[in-house]
Amino acid sequence: MTPPGFALFDTALGRCAIAWRQTGIVGVQFPEGSDDKSRARLGRRFPDLAEAAPPAQIAAVIEQVQALLAGEPVDLSTAPLDMTTVGAFEQRVYAIARTIPPGQAMTYGEIAERLGDKLLARAVGQAMGANPFPIIMPCHRVLAAGGKLGGFSAPGGASTKQKLLAIEGYAPGGQPSLF
Repeated sequence: MTPPGFALFDTALGRCAIAWRQTGIVGVQFPEGSDDKSRARLGRRFPDLAEAAPPAQIAAVIEQVQALLAGEPVDLSTAPLDMTTVGAFEQRVYAIARTIPPGQAMTYGEIAERLGDKLLARAVGQAMGANPFPIIMPCHRVLAAGGKLGGFSAPGGASTKQKLLAIEGYAPGGQPSLF
């Protein structure tokens, strides 16, 4: 049984963080500017978790995230996520988004169509904004209509999204659709 906790780790974007419970990863966090700010945010999100050395399964995911953010084409679609606090609709959206490989993208509308209703595009966007697992659940690979960047709720906003897409080799103006 894996004891719950969180850890900070270095990436090409700065110090990220990951939080886990026995049932899987419960959160991932982009750099907050300092370790103290990252710890404070994690404390607000997960007040019952303490900083700890990551167990082997979590350490392996950290290594994959580091490799992805260093430009390697890493598949994080099997990283163990604990979705017990994630709504059913968001789980369906995230399941589709996790199939988007590095260097490619889909639009909110395309995900909505896969869900069976193109009018759900705004709800898909809201689900992306609430993503507790950025990078592992690649909300940065989901674009607005016409392949435009759209919003991004992580620190740095759309410029961070653009950096992530560039690291992964996404070519703006190319064919973003996987649908």
